Amino acid sequence: MEIERRWLVNGWPELEYAAVIHMDQGYFATHPAVRVRREARQGGSCQYIVCFKGKGGLVREEIELPVTAEQYQALAGMLTGPMIQKEQRRYPLPGGLILEVNQVDRDLDTGFFYAEVEFPDEAAARAWVPPENLRNYLSRETTGQSGESMAAYWARTRVSC
Repeated sequence: MEIERRWLVNGWPELEYAAVIHMDQGYFATHPAVRVRREARQGGSCQYIVCFKGKGGLVREEIELPVTAEQYQALAGMLTGPMIQKEQRRYPLPGGLILEVNQVDRDLDTGFFYAEVEFPDEAAARAWVPPENLRNYLSRETTGQSGESMAAYWARTRVSC
């Protein structure tokens, strides 16, 4: 189960980040979302994941399965469009939460930034108010809005899945 809120943002926040992850991801389907992704932690490990995401906004089913580098390469070769490129920076928040800010397709005209915070339960997600220093930064919430997912971005900018 995935419980998260999402915002469109302008650039990186003026905070110190704890981690940087470079990602490549592509979609086999967008409804429900079926994607393959490589996550390379700066100065660390690399993971390969196949992910299935159900319908929903704030709360939705998510199943992530690890695959080998060889399986990832084979799956990536089956995609109908070029991979989405992302840089994600993770910022610690009060209460043990993490703000994940993503720069998507930096070198393309379609590129943009978005931020997400995952929560342990729906009540915590609904009750959460951004810290004062992030309220202006996190002012354009898109949680549950049609067309604002990465799968929708794939469908708009890559060959139809």
